[in-house]
Amino acid sequence: MSINEREIRERRFAHEVRAALDAAADDLPTDITERLAAARRIALARKKAEVTVPVPQLAMPGPHAPLFDDDASPLHRAGAWLRRLGLIWTLVALAAGLMGIYHWQEQKRIEELADVDAAMLLDDLPPTAYADEGFHVFLKRGQ
Repeated sequence: MSINEREIRERRFAHEVRAALDAAADDLPTDITERLAAARRIALARKKAEVTVPVPQLAMPGPHAPLFDDDASPLHRAGAWLRRLGLIWTLVALAAGLMGIYHWQEQKRIEELADVDAAMLLDDLPPTAYADEGFHVFLKRGQ
């Protein structure tokens, strides 16, 4: 008998047993039904207590992390150092990129202020015209 045939027979048998129990469940006395329900609740509570969901843990280097892993081979230790250096270089590149963006934005702001100052020095308008928000919008659209 093959494994597939055995599984089919077991499933048929389980289906027949379940159908017979379902048909006879309505004929049980109330006290037995209540005891069976209480036993089922207890069994489910125990089963839920046994089931633990594994939570993946992230391995982040920190002050409590060992300097090297358990494997003491030189190649493994070199790989661990390279991974740490890769993390450090990634953080350095991120910080340099953020500093570059900040510097670029500051330069753009300085150029905009210089344009307003140059327009103010070259025009015959009074300085109070430049204090008006609408005039700044006019200058930006005009350029």
